[in-house]
Amino acid sequence: MHVRTFTVVPSLPKPLLRLRELAYNLWWSWNTDAYELFRRLDTDLWDEVHHNPVRMLSLLGQRRLEQVAADAAYLAHLDRVLDRFYIYATGRTWFAERFPELKGSTIAYFSMEFGLHECLPIYSGGLGVLAGEHLKSASDLGLPLVGVGLLYRQGYFQQRLANDGWQLEEYPPLDYFQLPITPAQRNGGDPIVLKLEIPPRTVHVAVWKAQVGRISLYLLDTDVPENHASDRDICHRLYGGDGNNRIRQEMVLGIGGVRALQALGITPSVCHMNEGHAALLSIERMRQTMEKNQLSFAEAREAIVPTNVFTTHTPVPAGIDRFDHALVQECLSAHAHALGLNVHDLIAMGKINAADAEEKFNMAIFALRLAGYANGVSQLHGNVSRQMWHHVWPAAPRDEVPITSITNGIHIRTWLSPDMSGLLERYLGPDWGDNPVDHQVWQKVNEIPDVELWRTHERRRERLIAFARRRLKMQLRRRGAPPAEIKAAEEVLDPDALTIGFARRFAPYKRGALIFRDPARLERLLTDRDRPVQLIFGGKAHPRDDRGKEIIKQIIAFSRRPEFRRRIVFLENHDMDVARYLVQGVDVWLNNPVKPQEASGTSGMKVAPNGGINMSVLDGWWPEAYDGENGWAIGDGQIYEDPEYQNYVEGEAIYELLEKEVVPMFYDRSADGLPRRWIARMKASMRTLCPIFNTNRMIEEYTQKLYVPAARKWLELSGQSFARAREVAAWKASMAQRWGAVRIEQVEAGDHRELTVGTPMLVRARVRLDAIKPDEVAVELYQGPLDSNGEIVEGHATAMTCEGAAEDGRYWFQCEFACQRSGRQGYAIRVVPRYEHLTHRYETGLILWT
Repeated sequence: MHVRTFTVVPSLPKPLLRLRELAYNLWWSWNTDAYELFRRLDTDLWDEVHHNPVRMLSLLGQRRLEQVAADAAYLAHLDRVLDRFYIYATGRTWFAERFPELKGSTIAYFSMEFGLHECLPIYSGGLGVLAGEHLKSASDLGLPLVGVGLLYRQGYFQQRLANDGWQLEEYPPLDYFQLPITPAQRNGGDPIVLKLEIPPRTVHVAVWKAQVGRISLYLLDTDVPENHASDRDICHRLYGGDGNNRIRQEMVLGIGGVRALQALGITPSVCHMNEGHAALLSIERMRQTMEKNQLSFAEAREAIVPTNVFTTHTPVPAGIDRFDHALVQECLSAHAHALGLNVHDLIAMGKINAADAEEKFNMAIFALRLAGYANGVSQLHGNVSRQMWHHVWPAAPRDEVPITSITNGIHIRTWLSPDMSGLLERYLGPDWGDNPVDHQVWQKVNEIPDVELWRTHERRRERLIAFARRRLKMQLRRRGAPPAEIKAAEEVLDPDALTIGFARRFAPYKRGALIFRDPARLERLLTDRDRPVQLIFGGKAHPRDDRGKEIIKQIIAFSRRPEFRRRIVFLENHDMDVARYLVQGVDVWLNNPVKPQEASGTSGMKVAPNGGINMSVLDGWWPEAYDGENGWAIGDGQIYEDPEYQNYVEGEAIYELLEKEVVPMFYDRSADGLPRRWIARMKASMRTLCPIFNTNRMIEEYTQKLYVPAARKWLELSGQSFARAREVAAWKASMAQRWGAVRIEQVEAGDHRELTVGTPMLVRARVRLDAIKPDEVAVELYQGPLDSNGEIVEGHATAMTCEGAAEDGRYWFQCEFACQRSGRQGYAIRVVPRYEHLTHRYETGLILWT
C-alpha cells in the first residue's frame, strides 16, 4: 500500500495566528510571560502534552480557540508577549556592538545532544542541557551562531523502575510533526535531504530546524523512507547501539552537519566541537575547502584547523570514544581518499603513537590535533585536561599544553522560578536579566527583605513537595502498587522540613548512595521530630551501566524502609521538568563525586538563583565558587589512593556538616520565625555565584577568548584566495625540512651551585641553526622549582636574546634571571619555531631541549 502524506495544521482564528510563530520559537521556554500564554489556554492539557505548545495547539478544540480569540484579556497578554518577542528579535546586541568587524561571520556549534526543553527530548543530561543553554545565551547576546545536532526518533530512554528498584528503559517514538521543529528548506523551498557515504551504502539525511530565539538549530535525521532499515536506525537513539553505530552517528553529525550547512548556503567561519563526537567535521571542512579553492591537504589544513574550537568535558580516559582500526578504515577510507590521504594517515591523527597497532583511534585526540583552540570546562578540569592530553604535545611542559579553561554556567532564566523572578524584578530592577554578569546588580540581593525571600522560597518548597507526591503516586500506580501504598504517598515528605536534593546521571563516580554509608546515623538525622531532614533523588543510569543501576536500586531499597518511607523519595524519569521543580524547591543541593572526575557540573549552579545552597565536594566548578560563606565544602579536597578510605572520609564529612552546621542553621529561628543565618547564606550564595556561573558570562568568554580570534583567523587565512593559508603551509614544510640540523651545542652559566633569592644569574647558549634565521626561532630558558622526580614544575620561560653569530650557522643567545623563591631549582634551554601566523607555538610539533 502506497501512503501519500500531508500535514494538517491547527485552524487558528485570525487574532491567534501569531501563536503559531511563538510556538515554533523556543524563546517561549525561558520567558515566563510567554510560557504562561500557552499554559492559560488549558492548564490540564498543558501538563498532559508535556508543555509542548505545538502539540497543544493541535489538540485544543476549535470551540476553545474561538473563546480565546474573543477574550480581550488574553489578546492583550498575547500582544504584550509579541511586543517583547519582536523587541528581543530585532534589538541591538552585545556581539554587534563589540565586534562590528565580524558582521557576516558564522559560528557553527556542533553537539551530539541539545537540552532545550522537555518537549524536545533529544538530550540525556548535563552535556546536552549545557549545549541548549549555550544556544540560549548566544541568542541573548546576539552571536552569529547556528547549532548542529542529531534528531533522534526515540530520543534518550524513558526511565521506569521495577518493583525491586531496577531501572527499565522504554523508547517511545517521537512524532516530529508534533514537535517545535520544521523541515529545513533550500532557498527554493524544497526540503533538504543530503546524501552521505556511510559504508556499505549511501545514506539519505533529512534536515530539520528548531528556532531558539535568534539562533537556528539544524537537526539531522536518517529515519527517512529512502534508507535501508539499518540506516534508518542510525539516529534512532541517543547514545544507543555499539561502536559500529556510534561512529556512524558521528559521521552524520560531523560530516553530514557540514554538508547541511553547505546546502543552506552557510560557510562557517568557526566550528565548535562540543566534545569529540563532532570531530569528523574537520574532514568535511577540509574537503570542501580543497575542492572549492584548489588547495592541497596541507594548505586546507592550515585554513581550517585554526578556526576549529574543541571543548572537552571528560576528565577520565574511559569516557572518550575509541574505535578499532578496522571500523575506522571501513567507514572513513573514502573520506580520507577525498583528502588525498591514506586512511592510515587519518587514523594516525587520532593516536598518540601512530606505530602502535594496539592503540585505538581516539576521537578526542583527533579533535585536539585538528583544533586551533581547546578548552576544559572548569579551572580544575583545565589542569586535569593538560595532564591527561600532554602526550599530544610530548615535548611541551604540561603547564604549557595548549588547553585553556572556560568554566560552565547556567542560563538563569531557564531555571529561575516565576516567584523568584518576580522578587528579583522588584529589588534588582526589571532589566536585571539583560545583563546577569553585572556584579553590582547582584549586590542588590542584600536589599531583599529576609521575610520576602524566605516566604518565596517556602512556596517553592511546598510546590516541590506537592509535585513529588503526585509523581510518586503516578509511579506507584504504574507499578501496580496496592491502594493503601498509593494513598500513603499523599503523606510523604514534609513541606516545612529541611529538604536536600540529589539529581544527576547515576554514574558510579558520582556516588549517589554515599549518604547511606551509615544508615543508623542517617536515620537519626532524618527522623528527628524537632529538626527533620528529607532527601529527594532523581536521575538515570546509562542503559549499559549496571553499577549505576545498582546504586538506584540501593536508594529505592532505603526509601522503602519503614524508618525512611516518609523521608526519602526517588522521582522516576528525571528530565528538565523534574529538574526545575527540584532546583527551585530544595534547600540544599548535595554533590559528592570522586575528585577530580567531575569536569564541571552545573546542577548545583541552578539552585543558586532560586535560593538553594550548595554542599559539595571541592571538585568541578565548586573550588572556584566556594568562599566559606556561600555554601559548604565536603572535605578539604584531598585525594586518597584508597577509594574506600576516600568514601569513608567524605561520608563522615557529610554527616558532620549536616549535624553541626546545616541542620542547626536551618532550624535556628529568630523571634519572628525566620532562620536569619540561613537567609544570610542564601543571599551570599546568590550574590557571589549568580553573576559568575551563568552562560552569558560563559558565552562572553568563549567569544572573546576563542570565537573572535578564530573568526579573525578565518578572515586572514581565507582572504585573497587563501593566500595566507598557502603561505603558512609552505613555511611549515620548509621549517620541518630545515629543523633536523638545529642543535643546542653549548650552555654557559658559571658555577652557581648555591644562590640567594634574588641573585641574578647569566646564562648563555650556543645554538646551531644552519639554514634557519635567528628571528625564525624562539630560544628560551625554562626555569622553576623541581619536584621529587627532578622535573621542573610551575615553570617560567625567559626569552634569550641573540648576541650575534658565533660562526657559520651558529649563534650565541643569552638571558639573565633571578629566582624569587628558595629550594631546589632547575632550568633547561629550549628552541621552538617562531612565526607570527601560528595559532599556538606548539602546533608545528617541533621543539628542541637541552
